[in-house]
Amino acid sequence: MAIGIRIKLPGITQEEFDKGHDHINPDRTPPNGLLFHSSGPIDGGWGIIDFWESRADFDAFASRIPEGFSAAGVQPQGPPDVKEFPVHEMISA
Repeated sequence: MAIGIRIKLPGITQEEFDKGHDHINPDRTPPNGLLFHSSGPIDGGWGIIDFWESRADFDAFASRIPEGFSAAGVQPQGPPDVKEFPVHEMISA
């Protein structure tokens, strides 16, 4: 079953997010199981909304995030706030 993931990265700017993302996924190809990705500025940091085929697919990708951000010299101002929700419906244009 597909899942939605909402992540808040405290204190992260667009420039920092892009630097970290360049280390995690330099060619920007969708990782296995990713259905949809979006990100943008939120109050106090950077927000991400993703849809994944499964929690296992998300976990496999997420395991690369700390090392990628660290290699880019990016340090969030606190732990990420991650919320998972079941996907009832997903519609795109």
